[in-house]
Amino acid sequence: MLYQGRGPAQGAEKSLRRSAGIAGNQTARAGQILRGLDLPADLVTTSAEWGAAKPDSAFFAHVIEVAPGEPREIVYVGDHRDNDLEPAKAAGLRTAYLRRGPWGYLWAEDPKVLKLTDWRIDSLNELPALVAATQG
Repeated sequence: MLYQGRGPAQGAEKSLRRSAGIAGNQTARAGQILRGLDLPADLVTTSAEWGAAKPDSAFFAHVIEVAPGEPREIVYVGDHRDNDLEPAKAAGLRTAYLRRGPWGYLWAEDPKVLKLTDWRIDSLNELPALVAATQG
């Protein structure tokens, strides 16, 4: 799902010498369409293209494989406790919980979500400053 605000956040991530990627549970056709939109991302891929869907650990192993840096340097943004946050954290990734869309609000105050997330954000535009602040 694409939301307003995605582009500027990704552009800012690149200015921090960060890579920005889009990976989700979608069909291969969805991946083709998204890549055709020329989004400001270094990678656009789908679970169908990887042959592994969230919350499968193989999906997150692919994220680690394609993202630059060590797992502890990768921030996975998601809105679903079971499909995004738990498996990303189990893979050693940092997590940002995006309170947007139905799942974002459904899980917003869940104690497990609060424990699993490094950041809780309402917009992707918030993420670059939060990541930069942790880099000192």
